[in-house]
Amino acid sequence: MDEHRRIFLATTSRLSALSAAAALTSASNGAMARETGASYPFSLGVASGSPLPSAVVIWTRILHDSLNAAAMPSIAFSVRWEMAEDEQFRRIIAKGTASAPPELAHSVHVDVTGLQPDRWYWYRFMLGNAVSPVGRTRTAPAAGAMPQTLKLAVASCQHWEFGTYAAHRHITAAAPDLVAFLGDYIYEWGPYQLQHPKNAVRVSESFTLADYRARYAQYKSDLDLQAAHHAAPWIVTWDDHEVANDYAGDRDERLDPRFIDRRAAAYQAFYEHMPLRTRPGDFARMRIYQRYDWGRLARFHVLDDRQYRAHHACPPKTRGGSSSVLLRDCPALADARRSMLGKEQEQWLAQGLSASQARWNILAQQTLMAQNSQLPILKEGDGRFWTDGWDGYPAARRQLMETLHSSRASNPLVLSGDVHSFFASELARNPSRPRSAANLLVATEFCGTSITSPSRPQARTEQYLRMNPAIKYGRSDKRGYMLLTITPADTTAHFLALDDVHNHASPIARAAGFVVRNGTPGLKKIA
Repeated sequence: MDEHRRIFLATTSRLSALSAAAALTSASNGAMARETGASYPFSLGVASGSPLPSAVVIWTRILHDSLNAAAMPSIAFSVRWEMAEDEQFRRIIAKGTASAPPELAHSVHVDVTGLQPDRWYWYRFMLGNAVSPVGRTRTAPAAGAMPQTLKLAVASCQHWEFGTYAAHRHITAAAPDLVAFLGDYIYEWGPYQLQHPKNAVRVSESFTLADYRARYAQYKSDLDLQAAHHAAPWIVTWDDHEVANDYAGDRDERLDPRFIDRRAAAYQAFYEHMPLRTRPGDFARMRIYQRYDWGRLARFHVLDDRQYRAHHACPPKTRGGSSSVLLRDCPALADARRSMLGKEQEQWLAQGLSASQARWNILAQQTLMAQNSQLPILKEGDGRFWTDGWDGYPAARRQLMETLHSSRASNPLVLSGDVHSFFASELARNPSRPRSAANLLVATEFCGTSITSPSRPQARTEQYLRMNPAIKYGRSDKRGYMLLTITPADTTAHFLALDDVHNHASPIARAAGFVVRNGTPGLKKIA
């Protein structure tokens, strides 16, 4: 879809929706009416996330024109907020006022506390006579409770120029309890010049705080993305494109000596646009990894595999970033000192796994964990691997598998994104070696495709499947998301694929489905 047409349709739809909502609000509440047109301050919608049994974070950003953030005055706005037990706000249970300061892009983060566990709430913001869209959110179950089900949507990689956000429309329709977004919420490349709906030409890149803020505003102007935020709370982590392609720790592809300043700007913009409980502070070293419990049913270990990782092994000459290397030509791959998560996060994860009482221990992280060689492996030392994923850090992956095994955490389940493909895999203690009695399965992995970002041809993925027996299913020619239903007895994962990512009204269908049984790592495909 042409970018200008997409923005025009979004604006037209927003004004129609706001006009209808204004009439409804005026009829039901008298004094409250929405402003419409360019003066409407909630152009980016609202969002919620980081749910706890008694608290949830609600978010908005005051911005009258999503394509012109520079027009905002350099003053703090006093924004009112309300949370209710019903969508009509007849039973308001919490309310207050929060500041939207210019130094944080007029964003608002309210940690609403004192809530009841395991229940739905509705929230909204007000500025002057303008009322935001209404968001629906919920708290996590109580610590000792065993919920009978959790419906979880999992998404990643939503490059604006490569399609519509039809997948988010389907996420909203699925009415999940929780959404997990695993990175590449924005892409630092863009805006693009669109020569054809399926051919985008890169013309610019984000480097400054203003650049990143503008990119988030562009993305969050999309009504389907807004609706998915309005439908349920989100837990989020980042990957590389929130900052720069294939960055590793303090190094980017450009080998820019000032990269840490760029990273700080990107991290700040991420905070400004996400419903995070993290407090603003030193954005150059912002902690994103967190832990969330869903009663005793599930524990989410939300990881950061970008900020603390070792630099890529065997990078291309004259630049940083990833490459595809033959294992025998890159002995640095085997260096046990090269970490993906960093020692502090590794220790935090090990402690959280060992202490977990949850039925399912879910690692929500960025990229494919299963070994995925690009060449046949006929003997030890064979293989060609892409160094930006876990294949580029095999010693760290092996140590993580040992941690999962030794922790005795119940039912480890890995959720992944980044590679713009559906994959279902079984993870052994040593992922680089064939299964055996000594090399037992320790975890199951579900990797989701992208919301829009393109991938390789399916024929090549079929070749990879034949060379990598741990990967039981792969589909790279479809965009969409994953929908998991988690119960005490099993977890069911559906890979949901759009017919046409370029069609806003595209239908969606199940490409594949799998079940993992409690106490039995491994996949059972659903017919």
